[in-house]
Amino acid sequence: MAAMFQNKYVFSHLTAFLNRTLFNNSVRKYDGNRYVKHFTCWNQMLAMMFGQLSNRESLRT
Repeated sequence: MAAMFQNKYVFSHLTAFLNRTLFNNSVRKYDGNRYVKHFTCWNQMLAMMFGQLSNRESLRT
């Protein structure tokens, strides 16, 4: 019987290299989340990063 995947995904390994505290300090400094309701700067950065790494031409497709 095959075991279920137990480790982290590759994307999770890559995001572990990011310094979340430094990122949050920059967002706070420039008031990046000023008018945000749901899609924060962190979420947008992750979406853009995923798009680049998966070689997307557009985020719509």
